[in-house]
Amino acid sequence: DSVYVYLLDAETGCLWCEEPPHELQKEGKLRNVVVLQRRVQCEGLPSSELQEQQRERLTEPLQQDKRVLIIPILDRDQGVATALLLVCCTLPTIAQEQSLDVLEKHVTIACKRVQALQGQRLTQGSEVNRTPFLSLNRRTTPDVDYSALDHQILRLCGELYDLDAASLQLKVIRYLEEQTQSLCCCLLLVSEDNQQLFCQVVGDTVLKAEISFPLTFGHLGQAVEKRKSTSLQDVTPEEHQQLNSTLGFEVLSMLCVPVECRATTKVVALACAFNKKGADRHTELDEHIVQHCFRYTSSVLTSTLAFQKEQRLKYECQALLQVAKNLFTHLDDVSVLLKEIIAEARSLTSAEICSVFLLDSVSHELVAKVFNGGVVIDEETELRIPADQGIAGHVATTGKILNITDAYSHPLFYRAVDDSTGFRTRNILCFPIKDEHGEVIGVAELVNKTNGPWFTRLDEDLATAFSIYCGISIAHSLLYKRVDEAQFRSQLANEMMKYHMMVSDEEVTRLLTVGIQAVGEIHPSFSSFTYTPRSLSDDSTPTAVISMFEDMGFINTYKINMNTLARFCLMVKRGYRDPPYHNWMHAFSVSHFCYLLCKNLELSNYLEDIEMFALFVSCMCHDLDHRGTNNSFQVASKSVLAGLYSSEGSVLERHHFAQAIAILNTQGCNIFEKFSRKDYQRMLDLMRDIILATDLAHHLRILKDLQKMADVGYNTKEPLHHNLLLCLIMTSCDLSDQTKDWKTTWKIAGLIYKEFFSQGDLEKAMGNRPSEMMDREKAYIPELQTGFMEHIAMPIYKLLQDLFPRSVELYDTVASNREQWGRVSHKPGNHSLDYLDAEFEQLQDEQNG
Repeated sequence: DSVYVYLLDAETGCLWCEEPPHELQKEGKLRNVVVLQRRVQCEGLPSSELQEQQRERLTEPLQQDKRVLIIPILDRDQGVATALLLVCCTLPTIAQEQSLDVLEKHVTIACKRVQALQGQRLTQGSEVNRTPFLSLNRRTTPDVDYSALDHQILRLCGELYDLDAASLQLKVIRYLEEQTQSLCCCLLLVSEDNQQLFCQVVGDTVLKAEISFPLTFGHLGQAVEKRKSTSLQDVTPEEHQQLNSTLGFEVLSMLCVPVECRATTKVVALACAFNKKGADRHTELDEHIVQHCFRYTSSVLTSTLAFQKEQRLKYECQALLQVAKNLFTHLDDVSVLLKEIIAEARSLTSAEICSVFLLDSVSHELVAKVFNGGVVIDEETELRIPADQGIAGHVATTGKILNITDAYSHPLFYRAVDDSTGFRTRNILCFPIKDEHGEVIGVAELVNKTNGPWFTRLDEDLATAFSIYCGISIAHSLLYKRVDEAQFRSQLANEMMKYHMMVSDEEVTRLLTVGIQAVGEIHPSFSSFTYTPRSLSDDSTPTAVISMFEDMGFINTYKINMNTLARFCLMVKRGYRDPPYHNWMHAFSVSHFCYLLCKNLELSNYLEDIEMFALFVSCMCHDLDHRGTNNSFQVASKSVLAGLYSSEGSVLERHHFAQAIAILNTQGCNIFEKFSRKDYQRMLDLMRDIILATDLAHHLRILKDLQKMADVGYNTKEPLHHNLLLCLIMTSCDLSDQTKDWKTTWKIAGLIYKEFFSQGDLEKAMGNRPSEMMDREKAYIPELQTGFMEHIAMPIYKLLQDLFPRSVELYDTVASNREQWGRVSHKPGNHSLDYLDAEFEQLQDEQNG
């Protein structure tokens, strides 16, 4: 029904209403709303707070369907109300409440802008009168009805809220066309990044492709530089002709007014009005109208353009991310990758054609792998140019981007190609492609910008970012190719190795013909801790392994096919190399000791069947393909194994497990083939953990946990105890040679140190200093053995004795052997292998004698 507006007076600080003219009272319901800064809805106001003109409509109580809305307009930054709206209306609906919210935002923005102008004028010392605050301090311009303009400007400002850049320009242009009586208007926006004037909207049309002029374009550029309006009479005939051509219509009259950003005072646009209706030129009044418009709209224009720029950058970042995704999905084929690079580069920069050259570092030439958009496959017809000639050569040499706006005027451009093909090269953007180390590996050349006169600064930025993805993807693609080739070579080597390792059907048949021997038939003491498995001949060991499988019940329990078991045993035996100590006979001895523990300590009362099965198979496989050198040597020599496993630790142990899996995956060797998927996975997990436990570094890490388990007692229901016990048993099996008689222990020490000294010799050849026990010139074997027995072997078998009292004889034998080493250490000249061999031969002679 009625609306009353109170506006904050910048000088007095009071809220003033123009109609009827009065100041808001210091107390009362209206003042309370200002203080509380919250919208209020009521059924009327006391007549004492109202002017006579207001009382008829606002005095309480109102009619039943009427309400008074008191809406404070707040400056959140200052924490004050800059205006107050007093509205009498019917009870508002939800939709109307939402409309009021939008109105409140529009008025807030308008008030802040106008108040800022008011504050500027006050600081300039102008006289202030109590007039509508939009009309304060006008420039004295006859024939301008500022009151009407203010009303229209306020309405325009409200309409500009929350618009995109194109829609905002359409609104402003329509306003300028109406106020200046022009046939067509546009905004030439200033792009400092590209040093261009560009136009997105002409009249009532949003352009599909932007119109652009260089920022140095004649009098338009001068208007920006000098901040001075210009007209058609100021431009040259050539400029006039270019304007006609660019805009697409005959320009009969023109007014261009610089638009400044109020925050930075920089010129952000030229407001252009063309073809004055009913006159041959625009007037000074038109110029004032345009300037007046942008006093209030320039802020929202600049902020909207800034937002548009941010949105465009966001889009381009998303585009680059998509580019990265697209490029990295084609690493397996360089040709396809290069085609993808071309497509993405052209799309990002709107280029007509693109070529990619890769640098041949051997011949120092640039090779056109993709030329004019097509992939060059035939090496005989591929284009090669010296890497230091032409535009591409210049970029490859300097490593810097080159943006050529006029190709024919550039000294590096070779025009003869255009003359022969009929193609016209207008502009070129050439950028280097670098690897992750910053080395140039190629060059990309974009030709002819399709939606502009030349490639812009933004295109340069995009190309620079894009080149990073190109460089990484090309380098990785070439690396992928080399890895692929290496995999083929590795596969070929594996096939050759398997061929030579492959067990023939005749060998399997020969092993099975012997049948499954009872362990007592192999040797009466075969199940005793005193038995020395190394006394068995090498050819008899596979038969003995099958006998142990049978005696422990694995064949029947897990329904193992005999052909599969025989082939598996022979493959494992063949999978061992022949270093002095870590060979198949060592693996057989370790497996036999596992069998002894299972039988004599009744491990079935402590472990599950599948755990015992995994333990025995792990003992067989725990040193597969051992090279006679330790983990430290693998890492120091940067061996293939270190390259595969050094990041995970336990290099050799992981390789042994991998070899075991390879054998299981060999046709006819999978002794777990009858397992369910769950049991199969558990078996592999157990084998991995058990084989990794043979790394003494692992044993030392869990030593405290083992001691704690021994102190509190083994708990069959505790999974951790199962894992710890498996690790302890595996380690005790691995060192089981120390539990044999003194002669065997003496002989085994000779084998171990032969292997150690061979590694020491290799380390010396590499220029490294071997540890004392690896150095044949420094190793004091009895002392080294004494230390090993005291600090490693004896604590292990003491833990075993604590858990299994029946294993006491093992600890006693180890302790006895340690005493023997102590006695030997007092003899002279006992630091060499020759001495050990001589002593051992003497012991054998004494035994035979």
